[in-house]
Amino acid sequence: MKKQRTLAATASAFAACFTSGAYATNGDQMIGVTATQWGMAGAVVAAPQDAGTIMSNPAGLAELGMKEVRFDMGFGLLNPPRKANGTESDSDYYLIPSGAVAFNVDDRLYLGMGMAGLSGMGVDFADIMAAAPGSQAVVTTKQFYKIAPGFGYKISDKLSVGAALNLDYQSLAIHNNSFTLPQNQVYGLGATAGLIYKFDERLQLGVSWVSKQYMDEFRWNTTAGEYTMTMDAPQQFAVGLAFKPRPGWLIEADVKYIGFSDVLDRVAFQTPAGPTTMNFGWDDQIVYAIGVQKEINPKTTVRMGFNYGKSPIGPEDVNSNIGSLAVTEKHLSIGMTRKLSDKVSASLSYMHAFHNSVTSNVAPYNTIELEQNIANVQISYLF
Repeated sequence: MKKQRTLAATASAFAACFTSGAYATNGDQMIGVTATQWGMAGAVVAAPQDAGTIMSNPAGLAELGMKEVRFDMGFGLLNPPRKANGTESDSDYYLIPSGAVAFNVDDRLYLGMGMAGLSGMGVDFADIMAAAPGSQAVVTTKQFYKIAPGFGYKISDKLSVGAALNLDYQSLAIHNNSFTLPQNQVYGLGATAGLIYKFDERLQLGVSWVSKQYMDEFRWNTTAGEYTMTMDAPQQFAVGLAFKPRPGWLIEADVKYIGFSDVLDRVAFQTPAGPTTMNFGWDDQIVYAIGVQKEINPKTTVRMGFNYGKSPIGPEDVNSNIGSLAVTEKHLSIGMTRKLSDKVSASLSYMHAFHNSVTSNVAPYNTIELEQNIANVQISYLF
């Protein structure tokens, strides 16, 4: 009985803080990689515009219109004010690096590689338990990066296909009143594939698939013994339709499925006291995104977008995700690109994720809440 109580307490403490590192936009998945993608609110599957497409739809590499090479390098600054039971996190700013390159091999075959941070960062709460105040600190650091070498191939003027290998890196550290798990890292593999089909000069379809990312097992050595856990990343499907009603205009609408329930519903967790299960209870998510882009003049393009995805954490699962802040649902973005020369351009974007809170529907009635501000800068070279 004592062992069971120890396991239950450990499971509860771990579940209460683990996903607190996962506060990014659609669940724990970033909406975009580059400033261009963020400016379109992630609606880029059907009409990608930079080498960052290697991360979302590799077929887009064959649709970038480059003679030889394209580089897209940048970073984002994320400001996510968040609270658990009214307590604010002490860490509020995070840098998100990204970069991608694409090469024209022979006007049919295009090679590319991208790297980006796709989820994570962490929180620093001094006291999060309203039902038991006093020294309930939770501090976490989580990072998930992906490197994706791949190709795009133009089968015909109407159809392009592509695929990429996903090389994943994930790190995690957790501190709470029950245990401290030091920073550790694991590696994993996955794949991305997609296609783009042009019905005519004004209308085209994009489809992409990101496989489940199979990660190695975390192993933490502590004075109490060894803790182990495997945390994979979710499979995703996306379909987009892009329409160019007039010269200089682009409208794209995407629908994306993210399979969170396969990786963040019930997770096995081995502790020194024995095996237990983390019942996070995350639901699958359907994301809707629309982006509009207008070329103001030959040097300046502006864009804006809207993105919505229902929180994967419902009221019934708040107490198992007490530190989790992956609950934002509505996102509004703006962006622009300015050509600095025939080969070089600069892009900026800003997205606001509107405040959302979720309160447990069972005692104790904990509340988690979040809003976000995300600014991105991108420099592109096209030749």
